[in-house]
Amino acid sequence: MKTLDYLIIVGAYLLGAVPFGLLIAKTKGVDLRRVGSGNIGTTNVLRAVGKKEAIITLVADILKGTVPVLVARGLTQNDTVAALAGAAAVIGHDFPVYLGFRGGKGVATSIGVMLGLNPLLGLLLILVWLITAFLFRYSSLSALTAFGVLFGLSFLPSLARAEKALIIFLSALIYIKHRANIQRLLQGVEPKLGQKA
Repeated sequence: MKTLDYLIIVGAYLLGAVPFGLLIAKTKGVDLRRVGSGNIGTTNVLRAVGKKEAIITLVADILKGTVPVLVARGLTQNDTVAALAGAAAVIGHDFPVYLGFRGGKGVATSIGVMLGLNPLLGLLLILVWLITAFLFRYSSLSALTAFGVLFGLSFLPSLARAEKALIIFLSALIYIKHRANIQRLLQGVEPKLGQKA
């Protein structure tokens, strides 16, 4: 790898680490780490602050994933570097240096990464998330279902090796970060979409 490749990957991490949800909520006098689930992502912004702020957070977190992938691909013409930049952005979101490495769960940023790397799979992720959310009203279940489907698709022979590796990494990280949600879902106490913090 070249120096430029490393700079892109480090830059992707630093961009991914920007806690847009936390910053947006603070403009309304809310510290997301102290309300609701304590998570800094879109769902907690929706519950604790409001729809407009949640939409802004969602778009910002998606772009944190998409932009590094597109920049990496544009500057290097290398899908492996693009995939590594995407992974770095999600790691930044989940483990941000600015917040003592305590971040979000990476759903929106992971979707953004897939939109940049493979738009068709990115759109499929969104579709599965929306359908599951409409049917069951659980944000966590929607994410788990969407990335479970994506993981299954990682075995398609048409996908490049870098794409497959990234999909497996992102899916595993989503499930790891949702351990508590999985437990609450099994216990029947997971909050539904629309519930206030």
